[in-house]
Formats: sequence, C-alpha cells, structure tokens
Amino acid sequence: MPNHVIHAKAEIQRPVSNIFIVLSLFAALLLNGLPWGGIWLMLRPDFVAMVMLYWCMHKPWRVGIGVSWGAGVLADVADASLFGQHALAYAVLAFGGVVLSRRLRMFDLRQQTTQVSVIFALTYAVYAMVHWQLNGNVVWLYFLGCLTSTLLWAPLSLIFQAMRQRRVDSE
Repeated sequence: MPNHVIHAKAEIQRPVSNIFIVLSLFAALLLNGLPWGGIWLMLRPDFVAMVMLYWCMHKPWRVGIGVSWGAGVLADVADASLFGQHALAYAVLAFGGVVLSRRLRMFDLRQQTTQVSVIFALTYAVYAMVHWQLNGNVVWLYFLGCLTSTLLWAPLSLIFQAMRQRRVDSE
C-alpha cells in the first residue's frame, strides 16, 4: 500500500450483554418517571420507546415483542396509566423495529431518523386510539412527544454506538 493512503481505524461493535440491555431499559423507565408538567408533559419523549426501538433494531433476536410487552406493562405500572396501554404500543413498536431492523440499519442516521419517525408516530397513534376509546376524544398535543422522540433518536443512537465500539489498531 502506498504511504499516501490514510488508514482509518476500524470500528468493531462490542457484544452487548443482557445486563446492559436491561439496565438501559431500566434507566429509560426512570427517565419516563421524571415529574413532567404543563407543556413539558406534552413534549416529553417516550424514553422507553426510544431505547426499545434501538434494541429491537440492533438485537432483534434478543429484544422483541415479548420483551417490549413486558417493558410496557412495567411502564403502565410506573405511569399509573391504563393497564396494557403502553404494552400494546410497545408491541407495535417492537414489531416495526424487528421487521424493519435490516432495512433501518442499512440507512445512515439521517435517513434512519425519518424512517423511525413513522414507527414512533404509529406508537403514539396507539396511545391516541386508547385515549379516544376511553374518553371519546383525542389529545393531539401528545403527538408532540413523537416529535421530541424523533429529534432525540440520533443522539441516543450515537451514545449507544459509542458505548459499544472499541478501536482496533491496524498494526
């Protein structure tokens, strides 16, 4: 190889332990439990949905619909919301993440974010349908949380990828 060619350091993904996945989901549950109020409640991203979608995309054989359903039940208990509401929404999210995992990983982060926004919109649509069935109306402002979840997708992905990468010297 000629000397004028610059060699980039190879990036290798570390294997992810189940403990790391569980801890990241637990941290997301804690973030969802922060005391939000007023307009901030409408803008609150669904941290569990974001973390769940990341793992469904990158480890679909380990984190799928069953894990998402269980995390949704925990989120229902933590949020004191209708039992099964989050579980149903997270199951829809996980289905989209697992089925589209290869396609989503193929895109760069900008393109991936636009694709993920549709999955988040479907998740928030499930919340809206449940609220509509219970109360007879839809609170459209809750879809702002879908927007903030989408905007936080890139930073979350970059943080998780940085935690999983290790540099390998080419020498």
